[in-house]
Amino acid sequence: MTEHAKGPFDVKLAPVALAFDDSDDGAARGRMSLDKHYHGDLEASSKGEMLSAMTGTQGSAGYVAIEKVVGTLGGRRGTFVLQHFATMTRGAPRLEIVVVPDSGTGDLAGLVGTMHIVIADGGKHFYEFDYDFDGAAA
Repeated sequence: MTEHAKGPFDVKLAPVALAFDDSDDGAARGRMSLDKHYHGDLEASSKGEMLSAMTGTQGSAGYVAIEKVVGTLGGRRGTFVLQHFATMTRGAPRLEIVVVPDSGTGDLAGLVGTMHIVIADGGKHFYEFDYDFDGAAA
C-alpha cells in the first residue's frame, strides 16, 4: 500500500569547484553541494551534490543530483538515496526524483518511491513523497 508523506524542507546550496572548465563550449555548467533538512512526515537531513547546465536560451537548463537522506519516515529509521533528474525547456519544467533502488537501510530497507517538490510564493520549499516497501529486504 502506497504511503504519502509531506512537509516543508530547508535547503542550502554552496558552489563547489568544477572538475574541469569548459565555459567556452556554450552551456554554462555549475556544481553545488546540497544540505537539506526535512520536516513533517519525513524528519531527516541530507547531503548531496548537484551538477547543472544553463544554455544560451532563456529558460532552458538541466540538473542532476544525488542526495543521501538520514532520518525517520513514517516511524521507520534509516537511510536512503534520492536521485534527481530535471530539465527546463524554455520555461517549462520537468522534474523526477526517485529513491535509488535498494538504497534503503535499517527500517527503511526495501523503500521505493517518488518525491515531488513544491516551491510556494516567497520561496518556501515543500515535499510530497509517495512511497512503499517492495518487500525484497523485509
